[in-house]
Amino acid sequence: MVKQISRTELKHSGRRKSIKEGIFASAEGSFGGKFISPFAIAINTSNSLVALLTSITGLLGPLSQLFSSKWFERDSRKKVVLTSVFLEALMWIPFIIIAILFSKGILINFLPALLLLSFSIYIILTNAAQPFWFSWMGDIVDSKYRGRWFSKRNLIIGIISVVLAIFASVLLDYFKKNNLAMLGFGILFFLALVSRLGSWLTFKKQYEPKLKFEKKDYFSFWQFLKQAPNNNFGKFSLFRSLYAFAGAVSGSVWTIYLLRYLKFNYTIYIIVLVSEVVFSLIFVNLWGKLADKYGNYKIIILTTFILPITPILWILNTSPIYMILVPSLIEGIAWGGFILVSKNFIYDNVRKQKRSLAISYYNMLWGIGVFFGAGLAAILIKYLNIKIISPIILIFILGAILKMIVVSLFIPKMKETKKIKVKQKNFEKDIFKGIKPSLVEEVHEIHSIGHYLKE
Repeated sequence: MVKQISRTELKHSGRRKSIKEGIFASAEGSFGGKFISPFAIAINTSNSLVALLTSITGLLGPLSQLFSSKWFERDSRKKVVLTSVFLEALMWIPFIIIAILFSKGILINFLPALLLLSFSIYIILTNAAQPFWFSWMGDIVDSKYRGRWFSKRNLIIGIISVVLAIFASVLLDYFKKNNLAMLGFGILFFLALVSRLGSWLTFKKQYEPKLKFEKKDYFSFWQFLKQAPNNNFGKFSLFRSLYAFAGAVSGSVWTIYLLRYLKFNYTIYIIVLVSEVVFSLIFVNLWGKLADKYGNYKIIILTTFILPITPILWILNTSPIYMILVPSLIEGIAWGGFILVSKNFIYDNVRKQKRSLAISYYNMLWGIGVFFGAGLAAILIKYLNIKIISPIILIFILGAILKMIVVSLFIPKMKETKKIKVKQKNFEKDIFKGIKPSLVEEVHEIHSIGHYLKE
């Protein structure tokens, strides 16, 4: 009995430290990750190469997970995560060097290629530990409240991410107005480095339950592919791959559209970007409760019915106010729910001994989709030459159509595997019932941020 209580307390402490680590990780994204594409544009990288940054993310990230999953037999999950996160933090140094070289006018023509190389290594290190972290978190968050807990974690780190991203954009615009844009980028990348080191230090203190890996739990990527059409998780993985392909077609040119075509400054760009996050946070607690009560598949159906129309909404009006109140609102609510339940859907369909491998293969298929989708966008934006419509507008329309096709083909083939005890007919009623108190609950949760920072 004493052992069980001790284990429960350790898991509780691990969850609290995970929220603290997530805050540091979100700070890295706010200072660094959100500004990689704007940085590429600032150093005169071509449109096709900017789109390839997304393509590189899709291919190299999952590939690194595919190879890193072999560490699972040799090292603990914690050791792999610590090594990867530390090296990832150091990779912000090359970005700082590129900013310095550009400001000094040194090797300017080679800097876009150097950026692509540095970003590729960064993506490899960032993704290498993801399967291990995913498996680790699955062991310290119990399934009965997984939706609510992850929604709370997403809310807390999301709020901080939004605030820091807006601060970073205002800072960057200030430096740009004073012809010191590269100094601004350099400062942000240094803050990203420090933030990721904060994650590393927090991981060192976090509890990791022991997990014994046996040979029978191993299965190859080829075995996974052969069985994918015959099981629920496999079908979901194939769906995410093709949906990622469709999403990357329009998503990879989104930054180009806002900064080069609409000529938004960095502050407006980030406000439009994070407004989607804000709207997702307002409803994340509701999505978590609905997922725990009705299962994840219901929410996947609802959100994927909405998401395909959003690329069209982005091009109907170029006003920042419209972009915030219409496409950002709709996409934020739907995408926040989809991402939350997608993670939980995987936990429900894969045994814990196989989660690291399963998420590696899942991400591999997702990455292949992103790679080819962004690659297609890079080719189209370079070679399309249509007078009656801008190539980038046509790319957005194509992305929307592809999303609709993928959703209609795959969503009906999946099913809920979680045991649900409530009547499904109450689902729609609970959505509207939960919307009203949702914002109040999120504000209450924000007050708990200090609670998780005390340790």
